[in-house]
Amino acid sequence: MSKQKIAKKIVDYRIDQAESDKAARPASATPLVDPNAAEKLAESKVVRMHEKLDRPEMLRGSTYKVKTPVDDHAMYVTINDIVLNPGTEHESQRPFEIFVNSKNLDHYQWIVALTRIMSAVFRKGGDVTFVVDELKAVFDPRGGYWKPGGKYMPSIIAELGHIVEKHLQYIGMLPQDSLDEHQKQLIEKKRQEYEESRKQPDMLVKNETPAARGETLEGAQLCGKCHDRAVVLMDGCMTCLSCGDSKCG
Repeated sequence: MSKQKIAKKIVDYRIDQAESDKAARPASATPLVDPNAAEKLAESKVVRMHEKLDRPEMLRGSTYKVKTPVDDHAMYVTINDIVLNPGTEHESQRPFEIFVNSKNLDHYQWIVALTRIMSAVFRKGGDVTFVVDELKAVFDPRGGYWKPGGKYMPSIIAELGHIVEKHLQYIGMLPQDSLDEHQKQLIEKKRQEYEESRKQPDMLVKNETPAARGETLEGAQLCGKCHDRAVVLMDGCMTCLSCGDSKCG
């Protein structure tokens, strides 16, 4: 490169990064390319749940009816979901808001407060499944109630937690509480053995199990896991004939 004389006063300068890189790098060198650049770009375009996400004009909703023996009027719980990244491999359905409607105005204040807080938690995003455990752990100091089929509910709030759990299972945020085929067969076998041992010889009694009639098992205790009255003593061990929970492991 030939020398050049600068006759004017230097008032500013700059460094051409591209030219300097080209001079420092040999001609045979290949430019550095991130192999995961395309994947990172696609990931950056995925819409995730956050509190600044605008509410769409239409949301998918599911309504659940709650009828408790402690109240004359039923409650209707509606959970609206937002669909994120529709039509792509990242499509997902997340809860956005919750409403509870009831004719009983005695519950109006806590219903409004609770549903607003839960809706705010849903819109925050992240793992919102902890709400289920928090609600199910609420106990009424006056005592809970029994649902048809022998399931115990410690409070109305706890039943609301079971509804939210059912909905999160429905949209795929929580796994389904299902037993495998072997466990189902074993529980059914134990149930039949227990019912046969408690059955009284009476030709006038129809051959129906308590479960088929929506009744609880005679002499059964309350299960601490599924809250069904189905814990009986089988083979020297307390076993739940509803969910399979056993004190013997």
